Amino acid sequence: MAMLRLPANLVESVRADVSSERRKWVAALPDVVEHRVARWSLELGEPYQPGGQSAWVAPARDPAGRDLVLKVGWRHEEAADEAAGLRAGAGQGAVLVHDSYVWASTSALLLERCRPGTTLDVSLPEPEQDVVVANLLRQLWSASPDEFPFRSLQAMCDAWADQFWERLSADPGVLDPGLARAGMELFTSLPGTADRGVLLCTDLHAGNVLAAQRQPWLVIDPKPYVGDPTYDALQHLLNCIERLTVDPPGLIRRMADLLELDEARLRLWVFARCVQESIDQPRLRGLASALAPA
Repeated sequence: MAMLRLPANLVESVRADVSSERRKWVAALPDVVEHRVARWSLELGEPYQPGGQSAWVAPARDPAGRDLVLKVGWRHEEAADEAAGLRAGAGQGAVLVHDSYVWASTSALLLERCRPGTTLDVSLPEPEQDVVVANLLRQLWSASPDEFPFRSLQAMCDAWADQFWERLSADPGVLDPGLARAGMELFTSLPGTADRGVLLCTDLHAGNVLAAQRQPWLVIDPKPYVGDPTYDALQHLLNCIERLTVDPPGLIRRMADLLELDEARLRLWVFARCVQESIDQPRLRGLASALAPA
């Protein structure tokens, strides 16, 4: 497999990465894929294009004739427990994982293949996506996280807050100090005030939802943590940025109602996450100002 074809998005992300580690990982991909194909006795197709930024993913078929997907990914902090998260869900709202293997800087997953596999973001208008995403989240939250040692949402938020302050210190004029302080205080305190903890996806948006046959829609690429379910609405909301900017209270209220969440708490989370993301995404600064608690 010396001539292994690479997805365009993976090539571009590795090219933009200043670290040499991922370039070494990509250079080793042909051998890694060949090893997994031989171990799992797979017939392999061409990788999906344009693909993702941190994984090589292709359709496959096993000796039993099952249509599967081989995902060989660069191991990074947020996605460290992807296989365990899918196993905990047991196929309720997300793809099934048939096998997995982790070593060094690589994780390999043998996954259920979704047909037709079109993504939700190109299949339905955003208001209909709201309903699908809400239904999927409610299914995912029913999974028991007790079997696996998932990390806490608190740990994730604390780590992201540390990164935020480090980056802001390098460019302190990019954000109002009062807004930054208020946002990050909430970002690190909200996880500890939740009245329940569930298995979270943390990165559920319409681009990570595929049309399928076993269920109409299935989630891929979870980044599981355990904590406040209100957090799990955030990525979908931020991906609907035009609607969120035009009517923040209206869209927040809609998702809170669909998910049976506390609207005021969801608004605080959206404000905090907008502050946390605003260094890289300047348009979120105005939204953060509009949502800031009085």
